[in-house]
Amino acid sequence: MVQWRWVDRDICEPDRTDMNNIPMTQARRALEKAQVPFTLTTYRYVEHGGTAQIARETGLDHHAVIKTIVLEDETKKPFVCLMHGDREISTKNLARVRGCKTVRTCDPATADRHSGYHVGGTSPFGTRKRMPVYVESTIYDLKEIYINAGHKGLFATMDPKYLDQALDGMAQRVSVAMP
Repeated sequence: MVQWRWVDRDICEPDRTDMNNIPMTQARRALEKAQVPFTLTTYRYVEHGGTAQIARETGLDHHAVIKTIVLEDETKKPFVCLMHGDREISTKNLARVRGCKTVRTCDPATADRHSGYHVGGTSPFGTRKRMPVYVESTIYDLKEIYINAGHKGLFATMDPKYLDQALDGMAQRVSVAMP
């Protein structure tokens, strides 16, 4: 198991002396069970750094770093939306796609409860509750994506063509990005 250390109050990073052992997460288990090709990479996690921080630190294309957002509709039914790191979700368009009046992001405690992951380490794979996953359709156009693997400071690199297989039939393609 990788040892994680806090650099300061808001920064957690893996102890780089033991990089051969990467945390076993529910997301990693789900990806292995789905038998999709992926690689895992650790990075220095910065609280509230988001996808921009990951892209800066690793040199990756911010557009290909995918964020996982847990949302709920007006009846409190949870669902997940995958979006490019450099884009925002149009909640109005997403509500229209879902056939409901409104959708909003869950507060961190609610998102943790639904997903089984802590905010900052949320992955769409292996969530505690089985939830629909709305995937921005242009994500499928990318050669590869970088998506959280269920732990702060850990992401999976994979071909987006395997998303549907990894999400076990819960993925729905949508166009809800705002520039």
